[in-house]
This record gives sequence, C-alpha cells and structure tokens, in this order.
Amino acid sequence: MINSTVYTYQVDTPGRSYPVHVGAGLLTTLAPTLIAELGRGSRVAVVTHPGLVAKYAAPLCEALKLEGADCILSTIPAGERTKTLATVAKLYDDWARHHLDRRTIIVAVGGGVLGDITGFAAATYLRGVAVVQVPTTLLAQVDASIGGKTGVDLRAGKNLVGSFHQPKAVIADPEALATLPFRELRSGLAEVIKYGIIFDNLLFASIKDSLPAMLRRDAACLLPAIARCCEIKAQIVSEDETEQGVRAILNFGHTIGHAVETATHYRIYKHGEAVAIGMVSACLIGEELGITPASVTSETMAALQLAGLPYRLPNEISSEELLAHAAHDKKARNGRLRWVLAQSIGTTCVQSDVDNAIVLKCLQKQRDL
Repeated sequence: MINSTVYTYQVDTPGRSYPVHVGAGLLTTLAPTLIAELGRGSRVAVVTHPGLVAKYAAPLCEALKLEGADCILSTIPAGERTKTLATVAKLYDDWARHHLDRRTIIVAVGGGVLGDITGFAAATYLRGVAVVQVPTTLLAQVDASIGGKTGVDLRAGKNLVGSFHQPKAVIADPEALATLPFRELRSGLAEVIKYGIIFDNLLFASIKDSLPAMLRRDAACLLPAIARCCEIKAQIVSEDETEQGVRAILNFGHTIGHAVETATHYRIYKHGEAVAIGMVSACLIGEELGITPASVTSETMAALQLAGLPYRLPNEISSEELLAHAAHDKKARNGRLRWVLAQSIGTTCVQSDVDNAIVLKCLQKQRDL
C-alpha cells in the first residue's frame, strides 16, 4: 500500500511483471503520466465505448497529449454480443489506417468485455503490441483486467478464441463506479463475493457486512474490497499464469455461469448474474459429493440475495442444454469438465470426475430452491 487511498500490487509472471494500481482519482492523475512514460514518445491508441468517450476517454486523450503523447481514439459497441472477431477486425482496420506500429501503447478504457476484446486485438495485431487496462466497471476492476486473459466468443461458447497477453499496467479508479449503471455494479459484486468464497473467509465476512453500503457506492467500503480482490488475483496469476494449477479456482461458478450466458445468447444475464447462478450450482454439486457443507451453500445464497443477485436456474433452459453448453468449456480436459467446489468459505478444490447424473440432479434441485 502506498498511502491511505492508493494501493499497488505486482503481478510477476515468467513473461512480464507489471503493477496493478487501485485508487480514487487515478484516471486523471496517475493514468496519463504512467501511460505516457510507458510509451516513451510512441503513439497511444485508446479504445472505449461511445458512451464512455466524453466522461473518460476524451479527457484521458487530452491529458496524454499534454504529456507529449500522440493519441488516437477508437470506439466499439458495448455488450457481450459484440465480443466477436468482427469487432476485433474493426480495431485492426482502425489501427492500420492510423499506421500504428509495435511501439504503440493500446489503452482499454471500459469494462471486462471491452478489455477482453481490446487485449486480444493487441495480442494479435503486428504479432503483439503493449496494452494498458483501465477498467471502469467493478467486475473488470476486481477480475477481468488482471491476468492477461483476452478473447472473444464463438457461437459454440464463451471465450473460445483468445490469448494470454499480460498488460503493461492496470489502473483501477473506483471513482468511475459513480456513473456505473446499478445493475452493472450489482453484477460486479458477484465476483467480489466469489473471491471471499474461494480464498479469504475474512474478506467474505467483511463483504457480507458491507454489501448494503457497497450497493450505495460507499467508497470507504468499495475501495478496500476492490484492493483486496486485486491483491488476491495478482497473487494467483503470479503463481499460475496460464491456468495449469491454482488459477483454476478463479473459475468458481463459471462453468454453469458461462453455459447460462451462452444458452440465453448473452441477452438476458450479465456476466456476474450468470456467475452468481453458477456459484450456487457448484455449491449444490459439492454438497452432493460430500465436499461442500450445507452451511457454505446457505451463506453463499444469503450473500447473493443481499446483493440482489439471482441464484435459481432459469426454467426456460433445460438442464441438459446447460450441460451440453458446459461441455464446450475451454477448461475441460479430455472431454471432462473441471468443477471448482468449495470445501469451506475460503478454500476450494477442483474435481474432474463428477458424473453428469449428479450434475443434472443438482441443477434440478437448484430450480426448486
């Protein structure tokens, strides 16, 4: 921790080490200076959504110009349904038209979807250019912006095309959450709750106590929670960059969560909402296997309900359809799904020998909660 309002954590991977900065006001203070220093006179290409241009991206570009950087601005549409190779191709065309070279710094200003798309475009344009992640949603600040996972969706499933491309830096400013739509804020809380369940029981207890204040956007509660989640993510990624071991625990709730998103064509559920449903699925499967205590399931559901997040499976999607979509999960090995299951609040394990009949039984049980 640097001081009372700014935290910095280091991600150390074999290919790159980089800082994660978390603090109020960093978009207008640290971000322009740090990005300009990283570029050292090179061009900077900022990517954002049209709705974020006036509030965040345009002021950042103006500040970068004052720092001596030549800055261009590209926009892409918002929403998971735009997370496609066609959107990536639009960025390639923009960057080629402006003659960007390998010394360019790409800056992603937006949520997790934009960060994934922009990161993947940066990873593949000219065989790789540097990217800085400037997340403006809670979900992106605590999770998606850290760790170098980039990618796009295919019709068959979520994030099936992608690359590990670690950023040069992550700059998370909780003040950006002041204008975040309430549903997006609530969706991000699912990932915050997840970190407590998989890694830190004290964080989970603190989150449960603070959820009403977080929903009011109380900075005194949001900032330390965001910082702790970033610290955990930085530690896990440093230990396991490409998800060969411990990093798998970050997927708690994501197997069914991603299946719910795919089955509903990304039209009904936000990512965090789908993950909330998936976390309850994982708890019920863990209960059936004798791994997850019933108290963990009830505590998880209580936290999700307090945050206003869904926890039942939607009746319009059959359990068989969800399982079929889950079978395309990129984390499956030798055709077998890997389930992250909670052993307690704060500890998890990974199981890859769960019979489909057990999964289907638990999914039905989740509909009847």
